[in-house]
Amino acid sequence: MNVSQYSLTHVRYSMSAVSALLFVVATLFITTQGFNWGLDFTGGIVAEVRLDEALHLTEIKSHLEQALMQDVQVVSSTEPRRWILRYNQLGDQALALSPILESVSHNVEVLNSSIVGPQVGQDMVEQGGVAILACFVLTMLYLSYRFEWRLALGALVALVYDVVLVLGLFSVTQMEFNLTILAAVLAVLGYSLNDSIIIADRARELFKSKPAESANTLINQAVKATFSRTLITSGTTLVTVSSLWLLGGPALEGFAIALCLGIASGTWSSISIGVTLPQLIGISPLHYRVEKPTSEEVLP
Repeated sequence: MNVSQYSLTHVRYSMSAVSALLFVVATLFITTQGFNWGLDFTGGIVAEVRLDEALHLTEIKSHLEQALMQDVQVVSSTEPRRWILRYNQLGDQALALSPILESVSHNVEVLNSSIVGPQVGQDMVEQGGVAILACFVLTMLYLSYRFEWRLALGALVALVYDVVLVLGLFSVTQMEFNLTILAAVLAVLGYSLNDSIIIADRARELFKSKPAESANTLINQAVKATFSRTLITSGTTLVTVSSLWLLGGPALEGFAIALCLGIASGTWSSISIGVTLPQLIGISPLHYRVEKPTSEEVLP
């Protein structure tokens, strides 16, 4: 093994160790701290109001949280003076909203108000869980058909790692977890799978074409061959998602953050887990060797 091969192998193993540590930390936070479920899941009230133009978001938010004694989401609407308020239902708060806001705004107009029941939120949790589970099952079936089981296992573990890392971020930061974030998690599943398949497919081709080489050498070659393509794909997607993060406003901030982390993690895990784990469990070019037919199998 030459110096460059040794260096790349050392880098891959170091990345795997970091990935294992991040996975443990994320899992620990998810199991102990949980998530800050949004109103989409817990139920509550969504109201749209029109207030004085001079008011700022922080002023409205702090006043409502003090009056309602709970966390209140305040999002500016596309039109001036209009705000969208989200908070948990405590009695008939829809009627009490106007007098609460009158102490900070001379003009208060409740444009509309709707209630999301807790049963609807529970249904959304169950449906979201079923969607993620179905995605995992279909992905597992596809990988089992496409690759030898070691490469398939590496891609599947990388997929689980990316999802857990995104969920861990929302558990650590306690950012609101709503349906938009769930959609981002499902998008991360697809992006992570794409990265893993690209590098695994290249490794499989090298295993077939160079059966005399070692698995470590061929995996390093696969990483080098796909690295530039992966960076270009991930880089262009990150630019788009970063623009969404900066310009999309608070409503899309969580969605963009989840996608940014998922894209970066998908690129990272495809190398640190997707092809490194199969090497650790003994993948070899021999597993892709084409057997020559015996004399008995040759037609007379």
